[in-house]
Amino acid sequence: MSSNKQEKKFEFALSKENYILMAIGFAIVILGFILMIGGRSEDPNVFNEEIYGFQRITLAPMLVLVGFAFEVYAIMKKPKEKK
Repeated sequence: MSSNKQEKKFEFALSKENYILMAIGFAIVILGFILMIGGRSEDPNVFNEEIYGFQRITLAPMLVLVGFAFEVYAIMKKPKEKK
């Protein structure tokens, strides 16, 4: 009876390609958060307009959202069939 049993090979749920794509998506998200940093004023009594720049208000949040969307794609992508 034990000779009829097939050995089950341990397999990850995702392939190596998925993990690479997830790392790229993670890097995009981190880059978006890094772009949000800054814009502070040395003197708390002086307002710094840099905080409302294109980079912090538009570009960085869009990069974070694109990174999260890329993460979803990386997780949902089907691994290629092995022959």
